Amino acid sequence: MNNDWVVMGRIAAPFGVKGWVKVQPFSEDPGALMDFESWRVGRGEQQAHYTVDAIQDHGKALVAKLAGIDGRDAAYALRGQEISVAKSDLPPPEENEYYWSDLIGLKVVNREGIELGTVDSLMESGANDLLVVKGSREHLIPFVAAFVGKVDLPGGTIEVDWGEDY
Repeated sequence: MNNDWVVMGRIAAPFGVKGWVKVQPFSEDPGALMDFESWRVGRGEQQAHYTVDAIQDHGKALVAKLAGIDGRDAAYALRGQEISVAKSDLPPPEENEYYWSDLIGLKVVNREGIELGTVDSLMESGANDLLVVKGSREHLIPFVAAFVGKVDLPGGTIEVDWGEDY
């Protein structure tokens, strides 16, 4: 996992016939992606850099025109791809805020000291974000103060109030 990049959204679908794409932002501020002149688009090791020619707010989504994507077929080919930006271009998170990419791979330990596994990913559930923790089994832990205690980024751990059998 390359921690120099932060996933900020994904391309949901083509928008129109001239190569525009509809973008689902992952940040609380959907407009955050509008501040960047270029994006890294792809999955895993398959990444490409695109200049953002134009971008517009479109309700809870955004629509964007990427350089070199000039038709509906080219836009369709990008469907489902993640959009990343350089972490160095982002403001540092506020106190008790974290970039999802910083949480992936952290060891999750409950208050009894039992290791539940590591953070495999995060997902939105509507009400709150969920930590997807994979160990001997999978745990979906709401990322809220009631369940998540200390997040120790330098130590690589997250303390949770979560039973082994939940």
